[in-house]
Amino acid sequence: MKNRILPVYAIIALILTACSSTNKSGITTVGFVDAFEDATIAKARTGFVDALKKNGFSEDKKNVKIIYQNAQGSIPTLTQIVNGFVSQKVDLLATCTTLSTITALQKTKTIPVFQMVAPTAGLMKVEDASGKGPANRFGAEEDLAYIDTSFSIIPKLVKPKSGKLVIGMIYNQSEPQSVDAMRRIKTLADKLNVTLVTLPVNTSAEAQLVTQSLLGKNIDAFFANPDNTVFASFETIVKSCDQKHVPIFTSEAGLVERGAVAAFGADIYQWGYQAGEQAAQYLKTHNTNGLRTEMVKIRKRVYNPAVAKKYNITIPPNFEAVK
Repeated sequence: MKNRILPVYAIIALILTACSSTNKSGITTVGFVDAFEDATIAKARTGFVDALKKNGFSEDKKNVKIIYQNAQGSIPTLTQIVNGFVSQKVDLLATCTTLSTITALQKTKTIPVFQMVAPTAGLMKVEDASGKGPANRFGAEEDLAYIDTSFSIIPKLVKPKSGKLVIGMIYNQSEPQSVDAMRRIKTLADKLNVTLVTLPVNTSAEAQLVTQSLLGKNIDAFFANPDNTVFASFETIVKSCDQKHVPIFTSEAGLVERGAVAAFGADIYQWGYQAGEQAAQYLKTHNTNGLRTEMVKIRKRVYNPAVAKKYNITIPPNFEAVK
């Protein structure tokens, strides 16, 4: 990881150079900010770029410059990246995941921010005293309602080892969205007569140890909470759960192809595409009239046939197999 993270001054130099040359040529600039490296999350960026291209904006046509920066999980680096884009007055910011979006909204009130793989303003704690989100916030958002469907399927598919079904989950106590999701799931578990065992984790480096500790509590299934720590450490979580023969369920469709049994959640590529369509509309007019943050439109019920077979779990017919 150390070799992959550029020093802050180097990142800022790259941004300044890219933006400077772009501004001189008069080409529209997009600052794309990723908080961390992840194969599933990367699909949002692909969708965003594809949406711009479909609407006539691409680097091949030389009518837009997309400057991509990834903070590799470093908060100070993320802050410096956003500050660099703001100081150079890019035409818009595209932010992927919650941390990138919050940082951008904190650093600018004028540059339009098109979010993806990020929740509502309320869940990000960026609303003002009247309950309104930042006026420069656009793109696609998600609330926590979809988690109910994802979690509720577990009691239907998994039989308890003895007595009451026990489901375990880890959550990042420093991420408001993760804590809110855990609390919502705890309430739902009580209604479903399920025992929920939770353990806090602060970084992806702790995920293996905490997951193993959770597995030591004789859980019947693991629920992958939708937060940055789970995404970044998912392969470690899968390995630990497989060793104890504990199936994983999740609300993130992209994690199913990486080892979860099933999920009901947003299609990450389409989430980015939806945000990209809004960004393209803005680039055509440089006006935000008529634009507003939208709830993510495309959710999928998906399952992993190989993993389902390994755990001898029969999946309902309305779930689509991942390729």
